[in-house]
Order: sequence, then C-alpha cells, then structure tokens
Amino acid sequence: MNSPTRTARLTGAAYLGLAVTGLLGFLVIRPQLQGADDPTTTVANILENSGLAHLSVGIELLVVITQALAALGFYALFRGERPVAAYAVATFGMANAAAILASAAMLSTAVSVATTPALAPAGDTAGTVALLYTLSDALWAAGGVFFGLWLIPMGWFMISTKRMPRILGIILIAGGIGYVLSTVLAATIATFPTALADALVLPATVGELWTVGYLLVRGIRPAPSTDSAVATAATSARAVR
Repeated sequence: MNSPTRTARLTGAAYLGLAVTGLLGFLVIRPQLQGADDPTTTVANILENSGLAHLSVGIELLVVITQALAALGFYALFRGERPVAAYAVATFGMANAAAILASAAMLSTAVSVATTPALAPAGDTAGTVALLYTLSDALWAAGGVFFGLWLIPMGWFMISTKRMPRILGIILIAGGIGYVLSTVLAATIATFPTALADALVLPATVGELWTVGYLLVRGIRPAPSTDSAVATAATSARAVR
C-alpha cells in the first residue's frame, strides 16, 4: 500500500472516529444526563449515573482527539497539491477541536460541582451545573461554524485535483455553506425552524459519510502527473522496441 493511500485510510479512520464519538457523546449520552427544563434534574442524573457522567467527559475528549487527527490527516493528503486547502482544512479543524476541548472542560467542571456542592457559587449547585451545560452546548453550536468551513476547502481539493469524486466535492462545498448558514441563522433568529436547520446540514451529512467511506475503501486516486508519467514511459518503451 503506497503512502497516500495509507494516509487516506488513516484519515478516514480518524474521521469515522469523530463521527462515532460525536454521535455517542452529544446525541446519545448527553440527553440522558442533561435535564431539558429543570436544572435539578441534571444534578440528579449526574449523581445517579456518575459513571455515565464521567464517560461523557471521556467521549468529549475523544471527539477532540479524532477531530485533530482527521485535520492533520487531511493536511498531509492535500499539502503536496493544494497547500492553501491543506492549511485551511487543518486550521478550521483544529479550531473546532479547540471549541470541543473547552466544552469538555465545562462538562468535567459540571460533574465536579454536582458531586462537590461546595464548589458552587452561593451554594447554587443546580444553577451552576445548568450554566456549565449551557456553555458546553454553546461551544458546540459555535464550533459548527468551523465544522462547516472545513468542508469547503476539502471539497475544493476534490474538484480541482480530481483525486476524489468531483460530485463529492460539490456536495461538501454545498454542505459546508449550509452548515455555516444553519449555525449563524440559528444563533441570530430565535424562532429559526428546526426543520430548515436540518435541511441545511443534510448535504454536509451525506458528503461526510461518503468521504469517510471513500477514504476507508478506495483511499485516494493517483495523482494525474503519476498517470501521465506512466503513459509517457510506456510510449517511450514501445518506440524503442
């Protein structure tokens, strides 16, 4: 297996890890701990499920790790042919990782406050824990800007180099724009429809799943220059004979 293909598959594995840990942490575990309306419910859930609460922090850190590794992997894949795209993907990916790292710190502090009420300002344990979870949610929401932005140079690389399907690149760019719009509109319009927000990020979801699958199964296409060199060598060999 050549180096670009190996790098592509390792990047795909990191991207898959990002998807799985993000799904588990934010959509599966968090709703079991965070009370939707009553802050005291969140504290009670943490105390009753302390193992799950600590696991949620660990999963959040795994999101950070896999996001950072995926960003580095894409940088390694893109830098030879599209250094600007490589730098952009790495920068936006690391910025999102930093946002989730801050979220992990909020969750860890929330668990500490719930289990040690003396840490809560003015003794308001429920209010403090609820605030920390709210900050964590806000960091995830704000990080959505960077998560959308990193898809755009990723898609541009695919379109401009043809080393991955062109249509996939188009979907990723559309998905990245939709993700950024969804994040900004949801933050600025209090009554922004959930259905519209979901529709805006749908291309991103499709593009990311396709990207993960392509990286893991196919890897990356050979560079056009490599194909040209092989064809030229074959032509020269026939001419000699």
